[in-house]
Amino acid sequence: MLFVGVDWGERRHDLCLLDEGGQMLAARRVADGPAGVGELHALVAAYAENPAQVAVGIETDRGLLVGAMLAAGYQVYAVNPQVVGRYRGRHRAARVKSDRGDAKVLADLVRTDRHNHRQVAGDTPLVEAVKVLARAHQSLIWARQRQANALRSALWEFYPGALAALGTQLAEPEALAVLALAPIPEQGRRLTRAAIRRALVGAGRRRNLQTRVVAVHDGLAAPQLAAPDPVASAYREVVGALVAMLRCCNEQVAALEEQLAARFAEHPDAAILRSQPGLGVVLGARLLGEFGDDPQRYATAKGRKAFAGTAPVTRSSGLRAVVVARAACNQRLVDACYLWAFAALSASPGARRCYDAHRARGASHHQALRALGNRLVGILHGCLARRVAYQEQVAWPAAEPAA
Repeated sequence: MLFVGVDWGERRHDLCLLDEGGQMLAARRVADGPAGVGELHALVAAYAENPAQVAVGIETDRGLLVGAMLAAGYQVYAVNPQVVGRYRGRHRAARVKSDRGDAKVLADLVRTDRHNHRQVAGDTPLVEAVKVLARAHQSLIWARQRQANALRSALWEFYPGALAALGTQLAEPEALAVLALAPIPEQGRRLTRAAIRRALVGAGRRRNLQTRVVAVHDGLAAPQLAAPDPVASAYREVVGALVAMLRCCNEQVAALEEQLAARFAEHPDAAILRSQPGLGVVLGARLLGEFGDDPQRYATAKGRKAFAGTAPVTRSSGLRAVVVARAACNQRLVDACYLWAFAALSASPGARRCYDAHRARGASHHQALRALGNRLVGILHGCLARRVAYQEQVAWPAAEPAA
């Protein structure tokens, strides 16, 4: 076996090669790009004939460099930087740190402790594409919410009547259409019901249209404290800019969601994921992208639950034992499982019984949802392992009647 540590960077990478006894064979710094990857392969080929006998330690699980090493047939282990930092303390007490030293630490780590770490999965290009689109879609939604919060803060400062009239969902097309017509209180008071009606219809409002028109008109026309004209003029520019940004975000979120749905539908696991209660296209695509599709990645349901962050962690010392939520986890996957559990409450009677049982034992709402999410991840693992769709009777067998 040959053990390689790669301390990667944006422009260059430090390499360290060790043999099975821990003897350093080579140490080199290569540039990022095709030339650097070629130099890495040439250096490895000088000491190993079979790529399968090469174990690589690196602090990331994605990127072109990781893809090139996986394509070459190396065993690649992505190690959390916090774990690497703690492992560094095993070799020296002084807080010495260098890129070359980190490369050696990574090589030593995979030489002695690789059985305690997960190999980077060989996911298909299709699931990688789904992952890229799902993460970009989620990040854009988070960015839109930040802009909506900034708009709410600005309106609270000088235009509270707009918040009372439009509500808190300021990123919705209806609110943006009204604010585009009346970004300051003076224009809001002059806005007619006919203009509000046209704006709401253009934003897609169909149900309870007249009731909504009256509520928005009366809210904007209600008396409120007024800011000085120069301040109101400045806030008008701020509101106009934020409204334009939110409209652009809405368009791009819809475009990404369309592409995400198309890619997700092409994957063979999509039908199994969509059969799960509470999983739609967006949540299903997020789960598929974060879990991946390598059939050898999760040996058991317990491993999938731990990776999802839904499995609790037990901290036991002496006579004290505490079970807490897992903190070190993939936060995007945790969010997806949490939303999945919440949506499953109304889609699956068994999921509802599980949630109610945890609540009856004293668990909080969030604790019960995490426990339900943990159970749903196990059910999904069984469906994927057996290549079968979800069945309510199998996933949640009815309780036997009491004697």
